[in-house]
Amino acid sequence: MRGVVMVDAERVVPVFYLSDSTGISAETMGNALLIQFPDTTFEKTTIPFIADAAQASEVVEMLDALVDEGEHPLVFTTAADDAVRAELARTRAPIIDFFEMHMSRVEEILGQRGVRQAHRLHGVGDIKRYNARMAAVEFTIEHDDGQSLRALDRSDVILLAPSRCGKTPTSMYLALQHGFFVANYPLVDEDLETTELPRPVREYADRCIGITTTVERLTRIRNERRPNSRYASVEQCRWELRQAARLFETHDLPVIDSSARSVEEISTLILQSRRARMRASISHAAGTTRRGTTA
Repeated sequence: MRGVVMVDAERVVPVFYLSDSTGISAETMGNALLIQFPDTTFEKTTIPFIADAAQASEVVEMLDALVDEGEHPLVFTTAADDAVRAELARTRAPIIDFFEMHMSRVEEILGQRGVRQAHRLHGVGDIKRYNARMAAVEFTIEHDDGQSLRALDRSDVILLAPSRCGKTPTSMYLALQHGFFVANYPLVDEDLETTELPRPVREYADRCIGITTTVERLTRIRNERRPNSRYASVEQCRWELRQAARLFETHDLPVIDSSARSVEEISTLILQSRRARMRASISHAAGTTRRGTTA
């Protein structure tokens, strides 16, 4: 990192994510740092696929022009190509080079130099893994919001929640990032009038996870879709969330509150819950086997 930026909390800070690939890594790592400054407003721009030093030079000119205008842009880069990184390092804007910071240390530990090529993290790479992830995305799209109940036995996770609690974005994140086959099933009034699991997912209770939120958040989101409707009313939202909570408790389902969590956080909790269930299942099976052997 070079330079120190003194930031007025009232000012909008321009932030740039630079990469010779998609820019996803720069965004992820940069955002992980910026989220620690909740009182500062950031204006974020991603510039991906910086292919060579010439394109990097154009980016440097743009950044330096902002500096000359009195702006203090904050720059994050994950460019792997040495020529691109060397050119970007010429900017007078403060720059945080994640690749160089960490790659040099990894090379030192391994005692060898990495290839330092772009596209390796988010490229197709392992064809088998890529195809599996695409199959997960197709399955998840097909099974979004209860559209299809076919082949639920192939699902890794089934998300249950009243409408607009965050099932769809969580499902897609799990499919894209982790290759999970995810079905999400909306709990409608008919489902919520009883504490029984809906018939289509009843035999897959061990894969079900409940998603909930607050009445205030659910009402606000639904009003954006159907203003002043019964569907968006406080009374209806409160009833649905209360009934869903009863259903989840009856079947001892893991429950995640989506009201103040990002899709990444929700997905991480789902992964943790799934691993805990698998460990418990393995432990139970092992205990049963030992008892059977003893008998």
